Amino acid sequence: MEYQSNVISSQPQVTVTQYTVSSGLSDWTSNVCDCCEDCGICLCATFIPCILGCKVAQDNGDSCCLPFLPGAMIALRTSIRSKYHIDGSVCDDWVIMACLPLCGLCQMAREQKRRG
Repeated sequence: MEYQSNVISSQPQVTVTQYTVSSGLSDWTSNVCDCCEDCGICLCATFIPCILGCKVAQDNGDSCCLPFLPGAMIALRTSIRSKYHIDGSVCDDWVIMACLPLCGLCQMAREQKRRG
């Protein structure tokens, strides 16, 4: 009985084409720390943030009382992200509104102003 050995001398080559799938999501039009881009919004957030919060809520179609409810600004930020198809997560929204609440409020107001 004769034994025959097959040796593979090369691997088959596979060509992989990379596809980019667009999720249709965009970024915020300004960074969270770009508060001074719009001095009016910045001054309002600095001295009367409750008024700016009411305006942002009303412009989003929500009650003016919304900013006074616990956790509502996180929900408002999530709603604005969803409305304008902005990339992010509820966790991101929580971190911004917990650590930089006035900057987050300014960013939401700027976004609404730019997108009409």
